[in-house]
Amino acid sequence: MTLGELIERTARRFRRASLHYGHGTDNARDEATWLVIRGLGLPFHARRDRRVDPRAVEDLVLRRIAERIPTAYLLGEAWLDGIRFEVDRRVIVPRSHIAFLFRKLKVKPKRILDACTGSGCLAILAARAFRKASVVATDISADALAVAARNVRQHRLQKRVKLVRADLFAGRNYDLIVANPPYVPSGTMRKLPPEYRWEPGLALAAGSDGLDLVRRIISLAPRFLTPNGVLVCEVGEGKRAVERAYPRLPFVWPVPEVFVLERGEMG
Repeated sequence: MTLGELIERTARRFRRASLHYGHGTDNARDEATWLVIRGLGLPFHARRDRRVDPRAVEDLVLRRIAERIPTAYLLGEAWLDGIRFEVDRRVIVPRSHIAFLFRKLKVKPKRILDACTGSGCLAILAARAFRKASVVATDISADALAVAARNVRQHRLQKRVKLVRADLFAGRNYDLIVANPPYVPSGTMRKLPPEYRWEPGLALAAGSDGLDLVRRIISLAPRFLTPNGVLVCEVGEGKRAVERAYPRLPFVWPVPEVFVLERGEMG
């Protein structure tokens, strides 16, 4: 069987199984491509006409279907903005929209804070986007920071990315604060597809309206930002809830899931 044939066969099986996507892909074919190619230890650009042994990935395919385990956890890796990160169940699968906004921000930060860093993906992408900046990455979970440390080492950024166990903030005087906090409302948590049950609830659940952490971030961020500093925060589907809670704040939404606020606008 060729690689292309195996991918198409796997995609058909995924469609029949009515899997849920959203941990790096959004459809059966892309999910099958990722699982098959990387499960075989091949690069994504591998020729689709090369001969492969379907048995080499059959266990991965069966587990994806039967147990609804996200492919990222099955493979121990996730890709965000073209960059590979190691992941396991101690962290949520990297998928933040903030990853694609760094190049669009009108700031040249020297000091950056990544709150709720999880796997460390945003801290690492920020360090790559802003080559002269130092980054502090915080998380309340020691387990998450252990995963983040592996990724920081993998990308050889130990000198520029500092990991700190803290509840949101640590240090002062940041030109840029990014945060991808828990933002799933409790009612939604109860209805999440099985794939999301594999992720740590601590990194997802955020109270009745999903704003428990977001409120704290908006309240506390001005203390940690420089006068011209900027806050970038992801809220998922919480845009309306945020705007209702803070009708006087001039939120800028580069994408519907992420708002931007300047320090001077936050009071």
